[in-house]
Amino acid sequence: MADVRLTIHRAAHEIGGNCIELATSDGHRIILDAGRPLDAPEGVTAGLVPSTLDTTAPVDAVLLSHPHQDHYGLLGELPTHWPVHCGAACEKLVRLTAGIFGSEPSQPFNAWAGGVPFHVGPFTITPFLTDHSAFDAYMLLIEVHGKRLLYSGDFRLHGRKGALVRAMMARPPADLDALVMEGTNLGSDKPCSSETDLEARFADLFRATAGRIFVAWSAQNIDRTVTLYRACLRSGRTLVVDLYTAEVLDMLASFGRLPRPGWRNLKVVVTSAFARMYRNTGREGFVSRMAKHGIAADKLAETPSQWVVMTRPSLMRDYEAKGVVPTPRDAWCWSMWRGYLMNEDGRKVQAWFDGGQCPADHIHTSGHASPADLRRFATATQPKALIPIHGVNWDSEASGFPPIRRLADGEPVVL
Repeated sequence: MADVRLTIHRAAHEIGGNCIELATSDGHRIILDAGRPLDAPEGVTAGLVPSTLDTTAPVDAVLLSHPHQDHYGLLGELPTHWPVHCGAACEKLVRLTAGIFGSEPSQPFNAWAGGVPFHVGPFTITPFLTDHSAFDAYMLLIEVHGKRLLYSGDFRLHGRKGALVRAMMARPPADLDALVMEGTNLGSDKPCSSETDLEARFADLFRATAGRIFVAWSAQNIDRTVTLYRACLRSGRTLVVDLYTAEVLDMLASFGRLPRPGWRNLKVVVTSAFARMYRNTGREGFVSRMAKHGIAADKLAETPSQWVVMTRPSLMRDYEAKGVVPTPRDAWCWSMWRGYLMNEDGRKVQAWFDGGQCPADHIHTSGHASPADLRRFATATQPKALIPIHGVNWDSEASGFPPIRRLADGEPVVL
């Protein structure tokens, strides 16, 4: 029987930039994620493919665990004939983001169904929908030549789909030779409250604030959009999102009962900069379609107690031009990882609100499992070996886990 070899090309000792290969000695291989490193310069992808990844040989499939750039951002640097497999919503989000901010990937895409095994070459792959801050995120069970490997992708237990992870822990895949698992939050104290807890905190903030609440969050963090929308319903406010967020919600309408343009207590702010960008990328029809659900930015200067307003640097200039500026009666909330406040966009946002003497809050929860939940999950799955990825504190936080097989980037191991 052929040997099975695992190589972590990138992410053995860093967070993000996942690129993992599973290969057989009879010439078959699959790639798990093709992520752009988090520390790469903005907009740069050229030259970032790991040097140990052979791009001249064929692959049976590139498997994308979820639509975050640190897991798919290097697709454009890979051969165009390599077939890509992922969830149907994942493909839509990848293509939407690339169509607006870059160029769409050229590879052929194939959609899988959660819980349904499929075959590529000698590999049998079963995707399991999981809980993460990215929509349509999966764990992947891979079986080949008598070996069984579970790739965790990115996951957590405290989001709106935590029951999926708990169900896997209650009935894990049997006889795992390896668990390749993320460890983002090891050694950290990032908040890991539930989205339900955040919803209550947002609702309290909305009720206690006389003016507007400005919130900065990721458009693709659908759990957070749901949380904010539900908090608006509880407090009688209206959630105002930008065109990109509106398109994300509109596009995902067939994948679940999610807030979308046209629902009560939700409006789309149509700013000149975003409308121009949409027209320049051939999306003028969407701008026109959103007009009936839209609101002009100057309306946000009226009845301030009504609005919860999405905020990002690309919106602030248009807000200011329409008289929408922070005041001490308003409040603003950063609903992302605090570390992002240190980058250029984060500093711009903070300076804007500081200039208006606007009270600040940080209401957020991590998209990744807590250290305790990482240990619980690894113990429940009972792998023969745990192979760490996507973390910087594995060496100092190894206690409480099954036997760990530590690899360096580019170091192959036979399972």
